[in-house]
This record gives sequence, C-alpha cells and structure tokens, in this order.
Amino acid sequence: MTTILSYIFALLGIYLLIGLIFSIIFVTKLVGQMDENAKGTGIGFRLIILPGAIALWPLLFKRWRKSKRSTSPLEERGYHD
Repeated sequence: MTTILSYIFALLGIYLLIGLIFSIIFVTKLVGQMDENAKGTGIGFRLIILPGAIALWPLLFKRWRKSKRSTSPLEERGYHD
C-alpha cells in the first residue's frame, strides 16, 4: 500500500513541477499571446491566475498549441462557423 501511495505522490509531484514550470512561462509570456485582454496586465493579475495555470497546465498547453497553429482570431477563441 505504501508503494502505491509513493507512486501516486511522486506522479502528483511531477505533475505539479511541470505545471509550475509551464505556468511561470505562461503567465510571463504566453497569456498575452492567447488573450488580447491579458496584454499589459500587471503582476497582481498574473499572480491570481498562477495557481489555476499550475493545476490546469495540460489544458492551457493544448490551447496554446492550437492558438499557435490557427491563423484566424475566431479559431483561436474556439468559435465555429
């Protein structure tokens, strides 16, 4: 039982570490690229979204990759024809 818990906590730690690294990059550089309203926001806003970015980093990474490939602002925001 303890080895299973050790693996679970190790995986959780790795997930959070990757999330921390990604979220630091996200809040400093990428958030302005993904959302026009976030451009020029201050440190307070970026600190507020940091915990959410750590927890939801796979979704944000996927959305960033999708927005990087899209050419239309409508595609970037997820709107469909």
